[in-house]
Amino acid sequence: MTVALLGFLAAFVLIFARVPVAVALMSVGTAGIWLTYGAKMALASMALVVKETTLAYTLTVIPLFILMGAAVARGGLAEELYDAARALVGRFRGGLAFATILSCGGFAAVSGSSVATAVTLSRIAVPEMRRRGYSDGLATGAVAAGGTLGILIPPSVIMVVYGITTETPIGELFAAGMIPGLLGIAGYCLAIAWIVWRRPQSAPAGERVAFAEVRAALGRVWAVLLLFAVVIGGIYGGLFTPTEAAGVGAACSLVIVALRGDLTLRVLWEILVSTAEVTAAIFAILIGATVFAEFLNFSGAHEGVLAVVRDAGLAPWAVIAAILAIYLVMGCVLESLSMMLLTVPLFFPIVTGLGFDPVWFGIVVVMAVEIGLITPPLGMNLFVMRTVVRDVPLWTLYRGVAPFVAADVLRLILLAAIPGISLFLPELLFR
Repeated sequence: MTVALLGFLAAFVLIFARVPVAVALMSVGTAGIWLTYGAKMALASMALVVKETTLAYTLTVIPLFILMGAAVARGGLAEELYDAARALVGRFRGGLAFATILSCGGFAAVSGSSVATAVTLSRIAVPEMRRRGYSDGLATGAVAAGGTLGILIPPSVIMVVYGITTETPIGELFAAGMIPGLLGIAGYCLAIAWIVWRRPQSAPAGERVAFAEVRAALGRVWAVLLLFAVVIGGIYGGLFTPTEAAGVGAACSLVIVALRGDLTLRVLWEILVSTAEVTAAIFAILIGATVFAEFLNFSGAHEGVLAVVRDAGLAPWAVIAAILAIYLVMGCVLESLSMMLLTVPLFFPIVTGLGFDPVWFGIVVVMAVEIGLITPPLGMNLFVMRTVVRDVPLWTLYRGVAPFVAADVLRLILLAAIPGISLFLPELLFR
């Protein structure tokens, strides 16, 4: 326990000192094994982790889903999603904010990335809302919060990482994320309704759109619906595994972009470079986190923590509440993927040892990490907003995202208290 605590402390110190997360985790993990078991064991563990991670067939799902998201982002599908959502709900007060949440949910279903969703929609939705007289807080808050749906609505890259790290079936995780993802969309829409009710000046009255225009706009989103149906429908229909689904999705996305006439050699090169950069960053963090997890396993920390929990007589729900509280606090200062990879190796054995479902815990962890994306001061999506809209004060951005954070916390409490919400579809489809 003492060795593990020192390891966590050292990792946090390095991360806060702006050492890259992958380097910090690998350095601490290797040093911990070295000091405990010697140099030979430390170097052998590091080499084995690097080899197994880079050559693992199951991990090919990560670059393939990233490629699919990059192709979709470059193919103009986000603009069509936003136009369709605006035609559908734009007549209501705050309609463009509602449309932003709906289009974020649709884009998340084919991109698998929160940052990609936030970056893409921020360039489309924020200028349009500001031009129509929406407050800066509502405009930026809606996009920042809507972007977080990219990590929960399947296919989700971070769910894939969780599934591979904990050996939890990815198909079940994807199924478990659907209802919470829809609840997230509903919760964000309720937050917008509350903002508009409390401060009507934050959003102008909407404009009516002719039915023919609504029908035409909805008809243009066929590509997104087709891609989602092929990937998710193929998995649940038993046509292919999640890894194969990622390959099919990546190929279909490139075909769709080509059929639309947008796939030039330059665009293809940009898609491939973007995929390589994101994949390299994720794999570096994954390798560092795996070495750190090996250090925790050698230290026996999870067994010690589980023994402490059992000896203390804490109720299982109290343990879960404490873990979620830790995630909410860590989300204020750590990036989502590194936060998950840093803590799951310790928490997962404890949670499963208490009898909780690993699929349910995965959704709860992803949900908690998702909140961290919009939690001040270091939420990743908040930095995206600052990059796109440089003239909006940071305090305005924090205040704008606060109602969405509250909606997320309520959803997290609901999902933690009622596991059946997350487990309904996995039990229906797989068990």
